[in-house]
Amino acid sequence: MKKVIFFMLIAFSWQLYAKVDAFNYNFSLEILEDFYPDKTLESIEKKYNKGSSILSNADYKINKYLINHQRYTFPVFVQYYKEKSVDFYVRLPSYFVHDIFHASLIKKLGKQDIYSKYEESASYTWKNIKDAKHFYRAECTITCFPIFYSVMTNKSDLPGYVPILKQMLNQSSWK
Repeated sequence: MKKVIFFMLIAFSWQLYAKVDAFNYNFSLEILEDFYPDKTLESIEKKYNKGSSILSNADYKINKYLINHQRYTFPVFVQYYKEKSVDFYVRLPSYFVHDIFHASLIKKLGKQDIYSKYEESASYTWKNIKDAKHFYRAECTITCFPIFYSVMTNKSDLPGYVPILKQMLNQSSWK
């Protein structure tokens, strides 16, 4: 019996040497740079087609675009002021690994200015990176995963500007 168990362990031990990459290893933050503040509606729609309109008034509009990553599609909500983006909000796939995504943000933006933790949720804020604020939130259960990432302009001269992140928190009917 011991020999049978020994040979079974040897037969299946080849699987122990398999390399497993995290799912978001090849996700690049450069994809999201297309939506950063001061990008034009025309340049975004040239690359991502016409987004679906979520909200529109005289000066502001919010469009939803879909980004494909591997076999998953996730939405990016972009707010425009007079045809130029002022901020965006992206709900990140839950299969992304927080450690890798957060490390890529630190590599790109430097160490965050503000870190806060509430129960199993953590928020990270970068205050002024190229005239924009960056917000990132992650949660942990058994593993840690990202919830959202948002970038908004630091311009204070926009009349009636309400950041998309604040609007998302007040609006539960957006799909």
